[in-house]
Amino acid sequence: MNRFENSGEAKLRYGTPDFQVIRAGSYVRCAVTGEPIPLDLLRYWSVERQEAYVDAAASFKRDLESRGRTGG
Repeated sequence: MNRFENSGEAKLRYGTPDFQVIRAGSYVRCAVTGEPIPLDLLRYWSVERQEAYVDAAASFKRDLESRGRTGG
């Protein structure tokens, strides 16, 4: 059984140091990879871009992209 099968995608407002749930759900999607991230495992996000990231590498990649650089 898929852990996201019976629940939907949440909508969050990302702040510092926490996020606020705007629409209930059990996960959000990584802005870089598209992978679902369970809310209880969400550790990386951008307040400025209002995006979630699956891990530090995805967060770093997005930061490089936003600065006009590419990550190799």
